[in-house]
Amino acid sequence: MRVLLALAVAGLALFAVPATAHGPTPQKAEVRTTIAASPDAVWKLAGDFAGIGAWHPLVKAVKATGGNAPGAERVLVLEKGEITDGLDTYDDAGRSLSWRLNTENAEALPVSFYTTTLTVSGAGAGSEVVWDARFYRGDTSNFPPDELNDEAAVAAMTAFFETGLKGLKAKLEGK
Repeated sequence: MRVLLALAVAGLALFAVPATAHGPTPQKAEVRTTIAASPDAVWKLAGDFAGIGAWHPLVKAVKATGGNAPGAERVLVLEKGEITDGLDTYDDAGRSLSWRLNTENAEALPVSFYTTTLTVSGAGAGSEVVWDARFYRGDTSNFPPDELNDEAAVAAMTAFFETGLKGLKAKLEGK
């Protein structure tokens, strides 16, 4: 009986060790801003998948194909390199577009994958823009370096969204 108990405990211990080491879990970021411009005016600028370079200060250049049709692609040139996005959905009536990271560059943005949505809502002369995402850290191993861990990914995505929405607001409000 003692032998069986010892074997059972040893067997459970084998399963306990791998449970403490795990891969990445999805992270989230969401940034909102209000803009003193009509939703149509905001959507005209923000809703152009290839036009992000006109309002996002961190985007140095954009190379795009496919317009606003699902399947369109854009290459964003950032300070530390390029990333490629693919457009998944474009809803003109709902003023929303969603895209995903097709080609990563963890030096440019410390994530390995993301899906993100930008939505414009409001009425009259005021708009709310929401930019949110689900993503994985830049290093998906069990023990990523600090610059590619979950915290770095959340901080980078949040900062990228905040900077972008500040740029969009400034462009539309003339500030």
